[in-house]
Amino acid sequence: MTIPPRLTALSGRSLLVAACALACGTSLAAEPLSGTLEKIRRANLISIGHRETSVPFSYVDASGKVVGFSQDLCDRVIAAVKARTGKPDLQVRFIPVTSQNRTPLVQNGTVDLECGVTTNLAARHAQVAFSSTFFVATTRLLTRTSSGIRDFPDLAGKTVVTNQGTTSERLLRKMNEEKKMNMQIISAKDYGEGRLTLESGRAAAYMMDDVLLAGVRQLAAKPADWTIVGTPQSSEAYGFMLRKDDPQFKALVDGVLVQLMKRGEINALYDKWFMKPVPPKGLAFDFPMSDVIKARYAAPNDAPLE
Repeated sequence: MTIPPRLTALSGRSLLVAACALACGTSLAAEPLSGTLEKIRRANLISIGHRETSVPFSYVDASGKVVGFSQDLCDRVIAAVKARTGKPDLQVRFIPVTSQNRTPLVQNGTVDLECGVTTNLAARHAQVAFSSTFFVATTRLLTRTSSGIRDFPDLAGKTVVTNQGTTSERLLRKMNEEKKMNMQIISAKDYGEGRLTLESGRAAAYMMDDVLLAGVRQLAAKPADWTIVGTPQSSEAYGFMLRKDDPQFKALVDGVLVQLMKRGEINALYDKWFMKPVPPKGLAFDFPMSDVIKARYAAPNDAPLE
């Protein structure tokens, strides 16, 4: 699905200048533009990578609009970019990405900022950079309540679906090999395909990040028929992905996120997407903020959890 470019609503140039002053800092605002910011200024265009079905972080609603927790944070970054580049009418192009193509699209300049659900891994630092962490998840399993599956050892001899190119896929394949579990592993291209694989009965369980599995469960025909189980296999620090060696753009992105965290504004956005009813079904996730996330918001940083 191709999402047409749209413009982020503004409340006037003064608001943008204030946003940049807060997010960028006086010294950064005085620097000549370089890297991604200069690219954006010259083209009068910022390209945002988004997911299509990653409820409630980044997905496309019934009207074709990109929405979610990640997108709300991204919109704040876009406002700061408009101020920093002096482009109040900056165009915003939304580009759908997958676990397979998100990294090369950032690297080759197609996407300026990937605002989805990408885990900050040390292994990825050779290719891209990450913003400060805005969410921490754990990897678990989604299965039917009647399946009898309660933890990872119960997967022996069963078919399991996960998403291609993710930490979960790497962990699942490693587990299967090292513990000789004889699992059949299906690699889905995205959460929509993973959900269909699970609901159709082609897989007995779906391994991914717990909060994303909660989103998959919400989209099921009968959410009550599904449960999230299993000992967490890893902790996943989500960050926005951007190009390497671009300290000016990273400082702007981090500045926006840190301000939202330090001022407590991110808490209201968290409640909006994780504690209150959200589209498309108007169901609440009831996913309280963990102590790990609270600690990250109190002391923002971009360190991976490995």
